[in-house]
Amino acid sequence: MAGAAAASFVAACAMPRARAPEIVVVTLETTAGDIDVAVETGRAPITSADFLRYVDGGLYEGGTFFRAVRPDNDRTSPHVDVVQAGMKDGVRGLPPIAHETTRDTGLTHVDGTVSVARAAPGTGTAATFFIVVGNQPALDHGGLRNPDGQGFAAFGRVIRGMGVVRRLHAMPTTAAAESPVAAGQMLSDPVVIRRAVRKTTPSRAN
Repeated sequence: MAGAAAASFVAACAMPRARAPEIVVVTLETTAGDIDVAVETGRAPITSADFLRYVDGGLYEGGTFFRAVRPDNDRTSPHVDVVQAGMKDGVRGLPPIAHETTRDTGLTHVDGTVSVARAAPGTGTAATFFIVVGNQPALDHGGLRNPDGQGFAAFGRVIRGMGVVRRLHAMPTTAAAESPVAAGQMLSDPVVIRRAVRKTTPSRAN
C-alpha cells in the first residue's frame, strides 16, 4: 500500500499543472452599449495584469469614455483615431507599471486594439486606456506619435462592440479640456462605464 501511495504521489507530481488562460475576456458595460475586450495575458503580461487589477477592483465603475481623437480635432502629428476612457474623477489609481512596448509583445495598434496611457518615462498605467479606430502604426514602438519612439502598450482587442466604439468616436467634442493637447477632443456628454467585469464565456468576434 505504501508503495502504491508513493507511486500515486510521484505520478501526481509529474502531471502538468493547468496553465492560466492566455486570453481573458472583459466586458465594459457602458450607457452606450457593451464592449467585449480580449485581454492578452500571455503576450502582454505586465499591462494586462494592471488592467485586470483595475477591473477586479471595480475601479472603472462610474468612470467614463471622455475623449475622442480624430483628424478634425487632433493637433499632434501624425494624426490618430482613438477613444479614451478612465476612472471616475477623484478615484485614486494604482502605482504605475513598467512600459511594455509593442516590440516586446508583438501586438500592434490595428483597428480595435486596446492600449494604456503612458505615465512617467518608462512607465504606463491602466488608470486610463484607449481603443484604436482603424490601423494606427504611429502608436507602435518606433512610431512617431511619441518623441521617444517607444509607442504605447497594447494589451488587448475589442472582439464585440466596435459599433459602440465608432459611435463614441463620432460624438460631439465641445467640453472644456484641462490640457491644451486635448482641446476640442473632450466628449460633450461623456459615456459612463457602469461596470467592467470578466466574462466566463467569450462572445463571438464581431
